[in-house]
Amino acid sequence: MTGEKIIPRKTFRQRLVRDFKRYKLIYLLGFLCLAYYFIFCYLPMGGIVIAFKDFRAARGIFGSKWADPWYKYFDQFFNGYYFARLLRNTLLINVLDLIFGFPAPIILALLLNELRSNSYKRVVQTVSYLPHFISQVVICGIILDFFSSSGVINQIITLLGGNRVLFMQDARYFRPIYVGSGIWQGVGYGSIIYLSALSGVNVDLYDAAAIDGCNRFGRVIHVTIPGILPTVIIMLILKVGSMLSVGFEKIILLYNETIYETADVISSFVYRYGLQKGNYSYATAVGLFNSLFNFALLIGVNALSRKVSEVSLW
Repeated sequence: MTGEKIIPRKTFRQRLVRDFKRYKLIYLLGFLCLAYYFIFCYLPMGGIVIAFKDFRAARGIFGSKWADPWYKYFDQFFNGYYFARLLRNTLLINVLDLIFGFPAPIILALLLNELRSNSYKRVVQTVSYLPHFISQVVICGIILDFFSSSGVINQIITLLGGNRVLFMQDARYFRPIYVGSGIWQGVGYGSIIYLSALSGVNVDLYDAAAIDGCNRFGRVIHVTIPGILPTVIIMLILKVGSMLSVGFEKIILLYNETIYETADVISSFVYRYGLQKGNYSYATAVGLFNSLFNFALLIGVNALSRKVSEVSLW
């Protein structure tokens, strides 16, 4: 059309330069985040090659000889004495945490959502969030003090007429203590994401459910839970995708040789053999198996979720 001014479309580079000038602080924060993950997460992945070499620190990664056969350390782990125990302990702790720990923040979020008093709700949220921000060392110190032979728990037991129990020297009690303390430590902070999902539920649905005769419990079942179900499924996929991942910090701070039978997991085994005993190739092979197993589990669970519920990570 004659007389109409044609405005040229800006190229991607021009738009990027314009956005960078306008949001340079945000880009800087994003760059720092990417740099952190690149330096501390992706760059160290080059060390995976150690799992296939007879690594010697004096020779370095590339100067060390290749293992003969290449699967030497994997075979040593799979046929070793500790493989079954490590796999059993790691899976059992994660399964118990999945059964009891995963629903805990969901239940707390649902309960908080039903509170009418905002002041009481804020107090409960603050109290439940606090353990997450306490140092892991302090948390483990509190657990050891509470469950020691002269701790609060044993004092209560003796007051009720029972006998003192050596909780931290008896392998039977480690898993309940570990999982229970983990729930106490993370239930409040974990409920934040579900509270955010609850805020996105359409309020009109509650009114429609009330008109249909649903009481408060019925509205939770038929409106609230379906409203946050996609978030729950995503979090469940991430949880199941890390079934062999148990943080070694808490395990190492709590366990001792008398309870290795139930307390020793893959991550603590890698720490002990890698950093304490200096068997880097063996520890790297075990850690690589752990990561690959979790990766395969994540892919499988995500595919299953996409097929069943049409909700997935990708």
